[in-house]
Amino acid sequence: MAKNHTLFPFILITSLFFLWGFAHNLDPILIPHLQKSFTLTTVQATLVDSAVFIAYFLMALPAGFIMKRYGYKTGIIAGLLVFALGSFLFIPAANTQQYIFFLVALFIIACGLTILETAANPYASSLGDPASSTQRLNLAQSFNGLAATLAPIIGARVILTKGYTAAELGAMTESGRQLALAAEAATVKMPYFILGTVLVLIAVIFAFTRLPAIQHNEGHTASKHIFHAFRHQHLTWSVVAQFFYVGAQVCVFSLFILYATKAAGITEVKAADYLGACGLAFLIGRFVGTYLMQHFSSAKLLGVYAVINILLCGVAILGTGIITIYTVIGICFFMSIMFPTIFALGIRELRGDTEFGSSLIIMSIVGGAVLPRVFGYISDVTGNIQYGYIVPLICFIAVAFFGFKGHRVKVKREELIVSTIL
Repeated sequence: MAKNHTLFPFILITSLFFLWGFAHNLDPILIPHLQKSFTLTTVQATLVDSAVFIAYFLMALPAGFIMKRYGYKTGIIAGLLVFALGSFLFIPAANTQQYIFFLVALFIIACGLTILETAANPYASSLGDPASSTQRLNLAQSFNGLAATLAPIIGARVILTKGYTAAELGAMTESGRQLALAAEAATVKMPYFILGTVLVLIAVIFAFTRLPAIQHNEGHTASKHIFHAFRHQHLTWSVVAQFFYVGAQVCVFSLFILYATKAAGITEVKAADYLGACGLAFLIGRFVGTYLMQHFSSAKLLGVYAVINILLCGVAILGTGIITIYTVIGICFFMSIMFPTIFALGIRELRGDTEFGSSLIIMSIVGGAVLPRVFGYISDVTGNIQYGYIVPLICFIAVAFFGFKGHRVKVKREELIVSTIL
């Protein structure tokens, strides 16, 4: 495909990476906001993450079916509209002041994000020369990192503008307290209304844009069902690697403030500032990784980065003081290329199995709901949160194996025989 036919579609696809990155990184702002607005326990507040990850697990396969039957363009438009619907539902959720309504809205948003990621990741990877597919996907994913830097900054200043202290709320009458909490809950309406409107406009642009067709089934049998995709051994290993990678990422980012206050003895506010530095390191790492992939194998770079992070996790476990903070910032830098690289290597040469393969890798995002709980359990049992970094350390071992060996394209022998005969 000529560059002039793919440049504008690639720009449009890249905008999706920014949008779902922005939505995801508003969640850390929503958790304390909703916890205060509805006087929730910590466990109840974490249902925000649960609603999101459950949607990814449940919707990945239906998203694959949509792409298989109706194509990538239809899938992208459907994902944008579902994403927009969930954003608009924040308005009645705030009006009714029902926590369950917020969770439903977040679940619907995540359903839209699942469809978008299932479509956009393989499409961006396939939109051009196959030799540069991993580099191209890392470039698109870099804007996800940009969103991770901007969303908390913007969200905090828009959503957390009407905060009341516990003492102020305690001094109010019951009716006054309800009005104050209602005012806090209402601050989400405008940003999510704007987000929903932008999503609808982008869906309209996609509807009137001619996207290049991506063919995956040349020379390969079309996928009959989801299990048919598992004939590709490198896909199986990519699902495993992505499960562990996403689990590691959520452990590092979601538990950073708690880790930093204990390991380095700094305040939560200072820890939040360093969390911003983690996001910036993640963003810079994406651009640096994209550049390095012009000169080095993406699989080997993934393996080397994973080994570096294994060593850094050791420092995060045994280190003391401010060095532990800089160590985690380093982990964020070297994590940056992992999701898109695992994804691109996992769907390589799947052809007719690409849509289902993409769905399986997206389903593995559920690792972000499972492994942080193991991190927390280790921290609670040992009484030392630093020991929780044993979990990311093990995760990066799995990623290193995929980078050095598991990524190699292998298909079951009987399939190779059939392909040879054909």
